Amino acid sequence: MPVEGVKWCPRCKASLPREAFGRHRGRDDGLQDWCRPCAREYAKQWDKRKRQERRELKNPPVSLGFKRCRGCGETKPHSEWHRNAAAPDGLSTRCKACKAVAGRAGHLQRKYGLTEAELRELVEQQGRVCVICLAAVPEHVDHDHATGVVRGVLCFSCNAALGQFKDRPDVMRRAAAYVEGNVWKPTLVASGVYQLPS
Repeated sequence: MPVEGVKWCPRCKASLPREAFGRHRGRDDGLQDWCRPCAREYAKQWDKRKRQERRELKNPPVSLGFKRCRGCGETKPHSEWHRNAAAPDGLSTRCKACKAVAGRAGHLQRKYGLTEAELRELVEQQGRVCVICLAAVPEHVDHDHATGVVRGVLCFSCNAALGQFKDRPDVMRRAAAYVEGNVWKPTLVASGVYQLPS
């Protein structure tokens, strides 16, 4: 027999005061079927379930041993991911390829103050060749180590050569003269006696 001022909650199976129930105009008594805590818990579970369903529609579940990349959206095997001990699955959120692209973009910005678009524009201005050898593909940004100003984009060999010469023009000029045979070519003075140029 119903008690005045009390309502039964079928979810938590408890008789509670009417104030413990939210309003519902569609019901005969004007109150929700479940008490406020039960209704709140059900709403949380429903919301969680619907969010999961939307995620699965947008990104269907992947096979065991595979993971979807947040960067490119592709599903790749675990071998294509860096390890991340802090992540729930032990893998990074982006695949190795996406991390490499982001890493290069970050490196260009931090070290040279260039964006990928600015770098491409610089390479186009050079005619898509190394400005020193005029043959190889330019891939390495060259900059003045003293001022940090970007000078151009070089191929690996030319960039390494400048590094070996420590960006010293006097040494490079002597190297060019040496290669041309103007500096160290000895002159025969007498039989078996050579004079080196000064």
